[in-house]
Amino acid sequence: MSGEPMVYMKIYETRGEKLIAICDEELIGRVFRDGSLVLRVDEEFYKGLLIPLSVAMERAEEATILNLVGENTVNAAIKKGLVHPDAVIRIAGIPHAQSVKILY
Repeated sequence: MSGEPMVYMKIYETRGEKLIAICDEELIGRVFRDGSLVLRVDEEFYKGLLIPLSVAMERAEEATILNLVGENTVNAAIKKGLVHPDAVIRIAGIPHAQSVKILY
């Protein structure tokens, strides 16, 4: 796994939902502003396990809700079909995407 990007991943489970928050390692604790938009890559919310990106993407498939921040994380989720490219917003150049899986 040499050279594979590392990401922070935190899993929340409540009322039958599994929210998985993933962000690129270097973004943790930072705040990005773009006009009235603010993106806080809050340690309390995102900083769980520091793991290889490929492992995080495997776990992301289990989520009913995804919250993703960073080039590596968002691009990997798009490549895996977890997020549509049109669903990505950029705040101060940083990609951010959320996804919700509707279960019937």
